Amino acid sequence: MPSTKPFWQLPALLLAGLVAGALVGWLAGGRVMTGIALVAIAEILVLLIYIRRSTQTTTTVDVSAPRKSRLLASHLRDLHATARQWPDAVVILDKDQRIRWFNRAAETLLGLHRPTDRAVRWPERMAGTKLAACLDPGSSGLPYEVTAPGQPESQLSVDLLPFGDQQQLLLARDVSHISRLEQIRRDFVANVSHELRTPLTVIHGYLELLDPEDVPELAPVLTEMRSQSRRMGQIVEDLLTLSRLETQHEVTDERVPMAALLAIVHKEALALSQGRHQIALESTAGMDLLGSPRDLHSALSNLVSNAVRYTPKGGSITIRWQRTPEGAVYSVSDTGFGIPAAHLARLTERFYRVSSSRSRESGGTGLGLSIVKHVLNLHQARLQIDSKPGVGSTFVCHFGRARLLPPDHA
Repeated sequence: MPSTKPFWQLPALLLAGLVAGALVGWLAGGRVMTGIALVAIAEILVLLIYIRRSTQTTTTVDVSAPRKSRLLASHLRDLHATARQWPDAVVILDKDQRIRWFNRAAETLLGLHRPTDRAVRWPERMAGTKLAACLDPGSSGLPYEVTAPGQPESQLSVDLLPFGDQQQLLLARDVSHISRLEQIRRDFVANVSHELRTPLTVIHGYLELLDPEDVPELAPVLTEMRSQSRRMGQIVEDLLTLSRLETQHEVTDERVPMAALLAIVHKEALALSQGRHQIALESTAGMDLLGSPRDLHSALSNLVSNAVRYTPKGGSITIRWQRTPEGAVYSVSDTGFGIPAAHLARLTERFYRVSSSRSRESGGTGLGLSIVKHVLNLHQARLQIDSKPGVGSTFVCHFGRARLLPPDHA
């Protein structure tokens, strides 16, 4: 760094040195000129050293500043080149949602053109596509999948990241191959389930014809075979239901009378419990739902049947339908075994079980919560799970106000 001392300090120092030299010479016997000469020589040496250091400092600054600028420019060029070659689409938007910059992948995946699309507002450029609404503050579910503009066969996963002064970074990745693999998996599960349904029905029918009283020595075997065939049949039915829900993007909306549906769910819970639990119903919302009656019945009854299966004898189960500021909630609380926190995030995965032995004993298929999650997604609702081991669990379905209807008393 250059010296920050004011220029006037140098002559001031020289003058002070001469005065000091004269004083020293006078005190040394009147040889004032000798003292001044000695001090002058010393000050000249100091001045030369000062000038040399100042020159070196100035030269260093003059050389390093352009060098730093060149290094910074080089790094920026490298970053720019990397972003341009990035296989995912990258778009930078300013606070007014205008396109400031985009890479080559954005031209292919999003259909942007350089330089005509620069400074164009994103909602206007993407008008008529699902990408136009991705910047809407009310939009939810990011990242989400949309069809690529002008490329119906391509599927994009889009994410939006805020940065800087109200700027946004939009990222889009081609996930067409992943979507195709997922579709193949769904088709395989659906086809296998359909193929298994008929032979399982035949096997179960023949087992029902065999009376254990006719062959007492085989009674335990026949009972176990009947139980397992019923369980396999339930797995097949759940797989078919799940395959259907996964291929659906929306439901046919109908009025779902919640009072009647809750009464059915409560009755089914009592039948499944067979008096082993205390089951209460609390309905205070006073609202109906807009959606699919069959799918909602499947989801709500799944939560209740799980509570009955995993709550020990003598426990209590409470079914609630209540209003909230955001809409309404359907919840099922139990005093069962509870679930460790490490398992909560994976409960809605297919066939995921906290305890395999306990699930087999209860007769669960491991698909119930996955069905619940898909049904709620189709109704723009969400599932919340709260549980503590040894205390119990609460499963809450949050429905938005758009899905609520005043009860039809006609």
